[in-house]
Amino acid sequence: MMAKDDLLREASQALEQAGIEDARREARLLLCWATGRDLGGLLSLDGVDDVQQIRFADALTRRLNREPLAFITGETGFWTLELETGRDTLIPRADSEALIEALLDIHPDRDAPLSILDLGTGTGCLLLAALSEYPQATGVGVDLSPRAAALARRNSLRTGLGPRSVFFAGSWAEALNARFDIVLSNPPYIETGDLSDLMPEVVRYEPARALDGGPDGLEAYRILCAALPDLLVPGGHAIFEMGIGQIDDVSALGVQNGLRDVGRRKDLGGVERALVLHLPA
Repeated sequence: MMAKDDLLREASQALEQAGIEDARREARLLLCWATGRDLGGLLSLDGVDDVQQIRFADALTRRLNREPLAFITGETGFWTLELETGRDTLIPRADSEALIEALLDIHPDRDAPLSILDLGTGTGCLLLAALSEYPQATGVGVDLSPRAAALARRNSLRTGLGPRSVFFAGSWAEALNARFDIVLSNPPYIETGDLSDLMPEVVRYEPARALDGGPDGLEAYRILCAALPDLLVPGGHAIFEMGIGQIDDVSALGVQNGLRDVGRRKDLGGVERALVLHLPA
């Protein structure tokens, strides 16, 4: 057995030297995973046995190589959900919760029987978070990667939302012949030339196809905005995530395709992260 505090101290120092922010918190989360406890349970842990030490050491080595914590543990939190993660999708981030907040703003009636489409669904986080807030809603999630679509389907079962959701692989909305009340999307929006400047956790481990938005970062939005008039019911809304400084350009693309910019939502960092477009009835 080894003392918990000794392990945490050594791990925190190593993580800090590797340039990882909030090193002590990361060390605690890794030890939680290695011992099968939550943060509260970690407080009452006296010693760490040999098997747990090996598990912790392996996880620490991976994190020092800048592998994201969510890929080491295989799960992460988003909104009120705990979701499976994997190398075929982006890791859900708190910034994206601005889209769910925007949805709640425009549809305060939680009993509304909304039909929701999530394009580029990844883990399914946006669609599943939306369905968790609207118990009468149903949804479809589409991702270019069959493995991503399969992971999203597993998350729907994990969260108990499988009966109200369908996930499949496809290129945006090409395979769809339906209209929806809501279209959600967090498409690739990083300019190709900026990809190499992203954090090592992102560049080395997350799928480039889910990040690369083309030379100006707007390629996906051009496709999506052109498709919206055929995807939304009259009076429907699309809610998109975008990067810093892109919201006016995406708004203009929506207007060019007959939609109106009716709302914007900032993330916790103060960045305008979510744009709401409306298709007039």
